[in-house]
Amino acid sequence: MGVEIKERRVSEEEFAAMEEFVFEYLAASVEREEEGGRMRWYPWHSAEYRYNHIRNVVDLAAEIAKKEGADVDVTRVASVFHDVAKLDAEQDVHAEEGARVARQYLETHCEYPDSFLDEVCRSVEDHSYQGPLEDLSLETQCLIEADLLDKVGANGTVLMMLRMGYEARTHMDAPEMVERVLERGHEAEDRIRSDAAETIAHRRLKRVRWLREWLTEELSNVEPRAVEEPDEFEP
Repeated sequence: MGVEIKERRVSEEEFAAMEEFVFEYLAASVEREEEGGRMRWYPWHSAEYRYNHIRNVVDLAAEIAKKEGADVDVTRVASVFHDVAKLDAEQDVHAEEGARVARQYLETHCEYPDSFLDEVCRSVEDHSYQGPLEDLSLETQCLIEADLLDKVGANGTVLMMLRMGYEARTHMDAPEMVERVLERGHEAEDRIRSDAAETIAHRRLKRVRWLREWLTEELSNVEPRAVEEPDEFEP
């Protein structure tokens, strides 16, 4: 059951300030890394990509929260802070570290009730929970479902396409990479519980399946051909 908060506590100005802080924190995290740091060469290990993911999760989580009767303010604030420590903490502790950063910011920049801060920070800390979503608050469920859904659809498909280059693959492997997105989507479908999230997942996976079928149809007509290797590397 969601937290019963009858009126909005977070103004748009306050939320915009949180967004600005989160982006600056992410950017500073990358700057603090030594050259060649953890996953530094991946395009999604950047402040820009991580912030875009966070904004997507905020929008998705708010949409789900409104339809499922969760507290939208708790959900939105938890969503904007959920990956704030993603670029400077190890994966297995980034949620706990994110909750610490969120609490520190909210206590020093805002005047919300302790109960509100506790709910927000608990959702941030629990957003990596791998057990049944029913174990968590409704607000945390909305956050986790949104986090899963952002990896499915157009955004997730483009990221998989980018991986082809890093894995030295050609465009002929595109259907296989899109299939990975579908597999991830089906895993997400197995975890999500709300009707709102299921509707979003169904819509996104339908589009991904259509893309896979289109790619398979066009690429199946391309016959592989032998390519002579040059004697020397040609730029």
